[in-house]
Amino acid sequence: MHIEIKQITAQETYNLRHEVMWPDKPLDFVKLDNDEEGIHFGLLKNNAIVAVVSLFVEGNKAQFRKLATKTSEQGKGYATRLLRYLTNYVVAKGHVNWLWCNARADKTGFYKNFGMIETDQTFQKGGLDYCIMEKKLTI
Repeated sequence: MHIEIKQITAQETYNLRHEVMWPDKPLDFVKLDNDEEGIHFGLLKNNAIVAVVSLFVEGNKAQFRKLATKTSEQGKGYATRLLRYLTNYVVAKGHVNWLWCNARADKTGFYKNFGMIETDQTFQKGGLDYCIMEKKLTI
């Protein structure tokens, strides 16, 4: 089995985002207005994309969005590997000292494993509860 993480296009994230995150919504629901400004990563297993995440850097803050792992591949540590890779990528940039995300409320425990903390900022989208989580990075 061959695993690699590499930069991919925004378009290459759409099918997996749709399948995992919002299968009952139209494909356009998973597209972001600023996708073309993002840096997108895919974790490939035997050359097939099984996990994706998108990164948006603004000043000294970086937001990751749309972390998704193919349902049949969940629980194998792929999202963890992808998030570690993304964090190392951000730290290597040298000027980013905050990493944050909009976490689905039922997934906050996953992000806490990476040292992220819940803020008091919450919202709803598509009938789901979200919490903004963040982490100060050491650069």
